[in-house]
Amino acid sequence: MNRNKITRWLAHYLPAIGLFIGFVILWQLAVSVFDIREYLLPSPGAVVQAMFSDEIPWLGHTWVTALEILGAFLIAAIAGVMLGMAIAWSDAMSRALTPFLVFVNTLPKVAIAPLFLMWMGYGIIPNMLIGALIGFFPVVINTAVGLTQIDKDLVDLGRVFSAPKWKVFWKIRIPNAYPYILSALKVTATSAVVGAVVGEFVASQKGLGYVIITTQSSMNTPVAFAALVWISILGLLLYGIVAMLSRVLAPWAE
Repeated sequence: MNRNKITRWLAHYLPAIGLFIGFVILWQLAVSVFDIREYLLPSPGAVVQAMFSDEIPWLGHTWVTALEILGAFLIAAIAGVMLGMAIAWSDAMSRALTPFLVFVNTLPKVAIAPLFLMWMGYGIIPNMLIGALIGFFPVVINTAVGLTQIDKDLVDLGRVFSAPKWKVFWKIRIPNAYPYILSALKVTATSAVVGAVVGEFVASQKGLGYVIITTQSSMNTPVAFAALVWISILGLLLYGIVAMLSRVLAPWAE
């Protein structure tokens, strides 16, 4: 890595790193100056110690939550893109699907989660579906917008060359929608995390959300904060993967 690349990397990431370090310093100062009890707000050092403690099998719980998040993200992404394409392909499909999708999106997801438990029982799959249900709607809307908000000259050019509708759709409309879809996937990456953890709160015997719930009775706040940090790390990793994918598939949008 040459000097120019290092300089660009520092210019890009240094503000975020500085903000994070400042937040941790203020957190530590608040705990020390105001002498806050650990069960109310543990110090950063106590949280880091809990993150690597043998008291909790972190690897197993983190693996379960990671699978749920990834599954929720993939289901939301695939279903959202397919539904968005259906809406953009046909006006009749748009009129039929849009009101129904809005109705589904307005349903309170926390209230739906117990129903998933009744239908499917405990396990990873219900939590994936809850996460997907929370995260798919932005993908649907952005996909439909990206496929329809396109320069008419490009569509006319395809018609001049007698390209069939499906080819115009595949060669012109879908590449135009890349930035829209990838922007929505960044939102879905965080929504999938929320959905998976909500599912673990309602019905789970494993996972980081389950760790948070079980520590409430014992008021083991450092472990609860440690679980939150692990959840955030998983969310950041997924978001970073989507961001890298955006630079590959749609560098002009970046």
